[in-house]
Amino acid sequence: MEKAGIYHQPASSYAYSYDAKTLHIRIRTKRLDISEVTLIAADPYLWNDGKWQSKSYTMRKIAETEEHDYWFFAITPEHRRLQYGFLLTDTEGETTFYGGRGFFEPTEANLDTMDYYFKFPFIHAVDTFEAPEWVGKTIWYQIFPERFANGNPAISPENVLPWGSKDPSTTDFFGGDIEGIIEHLDYLAELGINGVYLTPVFEAPTNHKYDTVDYKKIDPHFGDKETFRKLVQEAHKRGIRIMLDAVFNHIGDTSAEWQDVVLNEEKSAYRDWFHIHSFPVRQNENGNIEGEPTLSYDTFAFTTHMPKLNTANPEVQKYLLDIATYWIREFDIDGWRLDVANEVDHAFWKEFKKAVQAEKEDIYILGEIWHDSWIWLLGDEFHAVMNYPFTQTIIENFIEEKITPEQMVSGINEQYMRYPNQVNEVMFNMLDSHDTARILTRANNDEAKVKQALAFMFAHTGSPCIYYGTEIGMDGGNDPGCRKCMEWDEAKQNQDMLAFTKQLIALRKDNQAIITSGELTWLDANSETGITAFTKELNGEKLHFLFNQAKEEKDFTISFGNSATDIWNNQAVSNNLVIPAKGFLVIKENS
Repeated sequence: MEKAGIYHQPASSYAYSYDAKTLHIRIRTKRLDISEVTLIAADPYLWNDGKWQSKSYTMRKIAETEEHDYWFFAITPEHRRLQYGFLLTDTEGETTFYGGRGFFEPTEANLDTMDYYFKFPFIHAVDTFEAPEWVGKTIWYQIFPERFANGNPAISPENVLPWGSKDPSTTDFFGGDIEGIIEHLDYLAELGINGVYLTPVFEAPTNHKYDTVDYKKIDPHFGDKETFRKLVQEAHKRGIRIMLDAVFNHIGDTSAEWQDVVLNEEKSAYRDWFHIHSFPVRQNENGNIEGEPTLSYDTFAFTTHMPKLNTANPEVQKYLLDIATYWIREFDIDGWRLDVANEVDHAFWKEFKKAVQAEKEDIYILGEIWHDSWIWLLGDEFHAVMNYPFTQTIIENFIEEKITPEQMVSGINEQYMRYPNQVNEVMFNMLDSHDTARILTRANNDEAKVKQALAFMFAHTGSPCIYYGTEIGMDGGNDPGCRKCMEWDEAKQNQDMLAFTKQLIALRKDNQAIITSGELTWLDANSETGITAFTKELNGEKLHFLFNQAKEEKDFTISFGNSATDIWNNQAVSNNLVIPAKGFLVIKENS
C-alpha cells in the first residue's frame, strides 16, 4: 500500500457541505493501489454503553487520473455533525485505518480512539457554497462591444474605419456600440443564448476599455446610460442575462485620480490609492518605460497606462464597492466578471461579495483566473472562474492533438476533483475569448475538430460560453486577431456552423439537468481507436456521449437497459453503434 498517495482534508474539496444538510466526502489514493475504501462515520456524541455508535459505508471510485484514484460518499448527518475515518484495503489485501492523526493499524483499540478521527464539527448553511440557480442553465455569449455591431454611426470615433475593412490592429476603431447589440438581441435569442458577457463598456481611451477613465460613465462611443438601460431591459424581455466586466485591479492612466498623482505627486489626495515606490510617476521618467520592469509604481503587467489600485485602502474600497452596487441597483445587471481577479487581495473580494449580494442576492460573480482557483471558491468570494485549465485540456486533445484521449480524461478528472460539485456546476467554460486565438484558427480551419470540441464542452458540467462569431465560423489569431468585426453578411457566414451551434445549444437546454448535475462515468478513452466515450446519469436517466477522432468511422458497443435514441440525429439505435469519422453521437436511453 502506497500511503504517500493517500490524502484527505476536511473543509475542502475533499469534505464539504453540498446543500446545507449533505456532506460530500472524497479521498484520494494512488492509482490502482486500493481495491476498497470504507467510510467509518457517525455523530461524535452518539454513544451507547460507553461505545461510539459508528456505521460503515462503502465508498465508490468516481474518478481516475494518471496518478490517483478518487473515492466518494454522500452522507446526511442527522444532527449536522460528523466524525469520520477511512478503512483502506489494497489490492494485496492489506488494510489500514486513516484519520485525522494519520495511519493506524485497524485494531479495535485504535478504532475506538476518538482523537484519531477527522471532524466536520457542524454543517452551517451560511458556510455552504451556494451559486445562483440560474447559472447552471445559462448558455453564455461573449461580446467585445467595439467589434460586434455599429448601431449608431453618429457616435463613432472620428478615426473610425469601415466595418470589417481590415484585420484589426491594437489601436483600430470600427464603431461597435451598445445600440448594435440591442439590434441583434433577437439573433442571440434565436441562437439560444440566455446570458451575455460584455467586456468593459465604461469610458476609456482604447478600443478594449480595460484602462478605465470613469467607471460610472458608459463610453460615449458605445452610447450612454439610457442606451445601456434599454439593452438590459430588452435582454431581460428575451430571457437573456447581462454580465459586465469589472476592472478593479487597475485604472487607466488618463483617469482623474491618476492624473492628480502625476501632477501633485506626494501631495496628491490619491497618493495612497496606488502602489507607488518613488516619484515622479510620469511616462519615460524614473524608469517608467512601457514594458520595462523598472517602473516606479505597480501596474497590470508592466503596462504604464494601467496603474494598480490599492484595494486595501478604505477609500478605494468604498469607491469600487459603490461602483459595483451602482450598476446592479440602477440598471439591474445580473453578473460581474472580475478582471485580473487573482491579483486583488482576498479581503477586498470578500467585502465585494457581501456588497453585491446585498444589492441582488442572485448576482453571478465570475473571476478571471487562469489557474487552480480553489482559494477563491470557498463560498465567500466568487461563484466561479473562467475555466481555462478545462479549456486547454480539451483543446490540447481535440484541436492540437498534443495529448491523448487518456491524458485528456485524466486532466478533466483532476480538474473536477479540485472543486466541490456545486462549484463545477457553475464554472465558466469556453474554448476561445478576446484573450486567446479563435478556436477555428487553433484548429487550422478544421471545422470537424471545432465541432467535436464544442460538443464535448457542451456535454460537460459547467456553464458554456460561445465567443461572438464562433457560431458562424470566424477565425483569428491571438490579440488583436481574435477581435475582428462580427460578420453580418449571411453570404459570408458559415451557415452550416450556425445550424450546428443552434442544434448544440438546443440539445444542451433540453438535457440541462442531467448534463449539469449528472454523475460522470467514462466508458472509454483510447488513443489507438481515437474514441472517447462517457455517460451522464441523473435519477436513472442516462445520456451517452461518444466521440471519434479517427479519420474513419468506428464501431462501439453499449449494453442499453432499455431502448435508446440517437438524439443528435433523431433516430433509434441498437447496442451496436457506428460513430462517424471525426464525429460524435449522443445517445439517450429511453426510460
